[in-house]
Amino acid sequence: MSTMTGSMAVTLGLLTAFFALIVFVLYATNRNAKSFSDYAVGGRSFSSWYIAMSYTNSWWPGATYTAFFGLSVGAGVLGFYALAYSLLGVTAMYLMAERAWLWGKRYDLKTQPDMLGLRFQSPAVRVIASAIGVVCLFPWIVLGMQAMGLIFRFASFGQWSVTTCLVVGVAVIAVRQIWTVQMGMRGLVITDLVQGIVAYGLAALVCLGILFGPADSAGFSAVTDLPDALLHVPGDGGTYGHWYLFSLIVTGVIGSLCWPTSYQRIYTAKGVRSVKKGTLQTMVVAGGFYLMLTLVALAAASMTDIAAAPQDGWFTLLYDRGGQWLLGMALVIVLAASMGWIDGCVQVCGAQIANDIVHVISPRTDFQLKVVAKGSMVVYMLASAIVAYIAFDYPRLQLLAQMSYQGIVQLSVPMFLGMFWKRGTKVAALASMCTGFVVAAVLTWQYPDDMPGLGSLTSGVVALGVNLVVYVVVAYLVPHSESERRRIDELFEAGRSRPEPSLSPTR
Repeated sequence: MSTMTGSMAVTLGLLTAFFALIVFVLYATNRNAKSFSDYAVGGRSFSSWYIAMSYTNSWWPGATYTAFFGLSVGAGVLGFYALAYSLLGVTAMYLMAERAWLWGKRYDLKTQPDMLGLRFQSPAVRVIASAIGVVCLFPWIVLGMQAMGLIFRFASFGQWSVTTCLVVGVAVIAVRQIWTVQMGMRGLVITDLVQGIVAYGLAALVCLGILFGPADSAGFSAVTDLPDALLHVPGDGGTYGHWYLFSLIVTGVIGSLCWPTSYQRIYTAKGVRSVKKGTLQTMVVAGGFYLMLTLVALAAASMTDIAAAPQDGWFTLLYDRGGQWLLGMALVIVLAASMGWIDGCVQVCGAQIANDIVHVISPRTDFQLKVVAKGSMVVYMLASAIVAYIAFDYPRLQLLAQMSYQGIVQLSVPMFLGMFWKRGTKVAALASMCTGFVVAAVLTWQYPDDMPGLGSLTSGVVALGVNLVVYVVVAYLVPHSESERRRIDELFEAGRSRPEPSLSPTR
């Protein structure tokens, strides 16, 4: 960083031009939402490529180019674990797409807690699930805003102070939310397509150019000659036990569908076919892009300046290859990924607060729900911006992020088993979610990384086991009434209907 020189007119000019392009696309495609459903899920009108890019944008944030790139530089092939759990997670989305979308269309579902409330016929399940999702997303929005600060630190070639970079980064995201709040999911999905092309398509081309460009220390030849230290994974010797990598992948696979941002993409599709085709295209886009990025990180691991600061490696490498112009492109790529990801988090949180907490406690009209959702987004953004500024140098913020990941997977038991096992009850769902979340929070506080006494299992996996046992045991101890059993039979039958139903919402 200290050796980088260049013109801020170039780097800041490229960032400004890209931001202006996104605003132009938003205005060019703007359409007033006719109802809260239209605002929250874009009228269920998007084709597969929109679903693929939107899902990818909700999964790979700007931190992919900093934290994950740094992980591959420092820990070698361990970086591929994110590729493994991402592809397995998308596969799970493919398998559950039909029932999830059909229920969404048939019962006008808008969010993940909406689906859980329907399945268990319980407002309490809906509120608890929504609260867990909103709370768990908050630390990641804070981290995303701090990543924005990093963008402007490089864009200013280190001439701006940390405080200035963070304030400017947060301000850019805050300004972007004007259109997210105003246009809802429709604007979000459309801009996800544009941002995804830049964040993942352009990035993949840049990576290919680096790998197969002039042969030097960061070319493809360097990948074939990695030192032994980069070829080991945790559990294969060292301080971690044999269950550590397993825990990382299991948590990632399950978490990929528990994050509200991922699940809601199902409801924005115009049909089951669009969801399934979109998941296959997601595998190509997300898998191909991340594979290229990880290979580049491995190839660059031997470069002295990148090994000294792995998380800055993406920016350092591109500056080394192309000076200020390629650095500017690297910044635009990270900005595209960051904006799409933060926008998705804020939009989903606003929709869940309005639809699954406020509306459940005190029913509102469509107009009032849109007002509540927009107001919630503004408050959520302001709160996360303030925390991002205060906690910029707080060393234990990473602990909160880890806790959020271990916490969000506790939604998985009632969500997955609820969709495919009729016996689960609302009492079982409430007991399992609450128990799992509390156990995960306590264990993560005590063991933020792994649990050495259990072979390096992580707290989230242990809590998930407790969660599953509670759900099954309570389901047998407190069974359904006869009327509830009939309702669930009808619900499952509605999830198998073909062709896709065109029925009006029932509530």
